[in-house]
Amino acid sequence: MPSGERAGFPTYWTSYGHGPRAALALHCSLAHSGSWAGLAKRIASEMTLTAFDLPGHGRSGAWHGQGDIQALSVAIAADFLDSGAPADLIGHSFGATVALRLAVERPELVRSLILIEPVFFAAGFADAPGARATFDSMMMGYAGAMAAGDLMGAAQAFATIWGAGMPWDAIPPAQREAMAERMPLIKAAEPTLYEDEAGLLAPGVLGAVDVPVLLVEGSESPPIVAAIHEALAARLPRAERTMIGGAGHMAPLTHPKQVGSEVLRFLEWA
Repeated sequence: MPSGERAGFPTYWTSYGHGPRAALALHCSLAHSGSWAGLAKRIASEMTLTAFDLPGHGRSGAWHGQGDIQALSVAIAADFLDSGAPADLIGHSFGATVALRLAVERPELVRSLILIEPVFFAAGFADAPGARATFDSMMMGYAGAMAAGDLMGAAQAFATIWGAGMPWDAIPPAQREAMAERMPLIKAAEPTLYEDEAGLLAPGVLGAVDVPVLLVEGSESPPIVAAIHEALAARLPRAERTMIGGAGHMAPLTHPKQVGSEVLRFLEWA
């Protein structure tokens, strides 16, 4: 389980599997590379998977609070791929938005995209009337706590919506503290996720992503997820959608077998 500098940033990573296809995995906010273990076990025969801890997460360096955290994450991901053939990218939540941006900015590095609920909210806002108002209402508790400087309250509100369904009081205190400490990372990503500061929704940008794309969503996820997927499917020329029954936003962790089956099916033609 090595570590070193990637794109000039202290980065920790883990490898899984032994399959013939090289893949890079990008986890969700507040998680770490170990969150891929369950899914990796299901696809180990087809993929050799490298998963790294995003800035401020796991054992990678602390986020310095300056600039675009998504751009830094894209640069680190590109550093893992620069010396080899194009790879399959598997991203979850914020990690899926990093994978999508990498495919836009460095298409020569990407063989396919498996995007599990990319939280590219701007895409849903752009195409679904009323989506922004509904989303803002859903996130009101989180936004209010952040504005008040209540990081623990923000973490609880955030986890209630985007977590794995575990009651807040059932989460170990140390894990709750770690989540609260990382709330500024959630805030740091908002310009790219909410306002599309990277310009991915500009005319023709996503239409130029000429690789197979699988959009994976849980049937119990917040409505904004379906709006995002619909918007992305309308722009990505080779995209298909699939749903994991009974799953929410944390499907790779709660339903690794079902997600793995969809990934393997997708790889048959990707």
